[in-house]
Amino acid sequence: MPRALALSPHLDDAAFSCGGTLANLAQAGWSVTVVTAFTRSVPDPKGFALACQLDKGLPPEADYMAIRRAEDAEACARLGAAPLWLDFPEAPHRGYADAAALFGPPHEADAIQAPLSHALTALLAEPPDLLLAPQAVGGHVDHVQLVAAIRAVLPAGLPVLWWTDFPYAARPRQKAARPFAALMDAWPERVLHGDAASRLAACAAYATQLGFQFGGPAGLRQALDAAGPVERFREAGRVPIGMRAA
Repeated sequence: MPRALALSPHLDDAAFSCGGTLANLAQAGWSVTVVTAFTRSVPDPKGFALACQLDKGLPPEADYMAIRRAEDAEACARLGAAPLWLDFPEAPHRGYADAAALFGPPHEADAIQAPLSHALTALLAEPPDLLLAPQAVGGHVDHVQLVAAIRAVLPAGLPVLWWTDFPYAARPRQKAARPFAALMDAWPERVLHGDAASRLAACAAYATQLGFQFGGPAGLRQALDAAGPVERFREAGRVPIGMRAA
């Protein structure tokens, strides 16, 4: 059975950006695993980290990431994928103190690169047949740090579909933020026709995020309808054939 590994920064990015393709792979008999990097529960969050929880309507005592991991488990089930959660803290727990910092350059004091690279090296010791990963469109620092870590340890010759980060890519104010543009633009674009119904079902499982990101479930449906079933990637290496092109 061929194996696909999706490396996601947060608990929703893979489903939001390429859920239809992941569902197609699972339906075609692939073993699909969605690995999410930044999923650690941090007790007693403070400052901006707490604000990121409160603005989702959750009380201070809630284990925000435990709730999100449960959402991710349901989303992956709807895609036919298996979830795997790495124990790294999100950027607000690593000294990024406001929204502007989240979309600015990585802090020099952010020491996440070494442990993240070590974890990815272990994951890729037995390389999958296909890797899916973000382009970091939008410039969110967690996306940027994950892409940098992937590049540092990526086995030679491993085929990669670098997905276009959604919903960042659909927001005009974010379009210019492409920190890896030179690298990504050197590879050809691969356009795939995803399973739109499965993508919507999976994205809907992330209930804590829908109001903040889309204004609610209806906004999610509208955003995905506007995007259409097509999912766009940059293709590095020889991606296995048999995937439906748009």
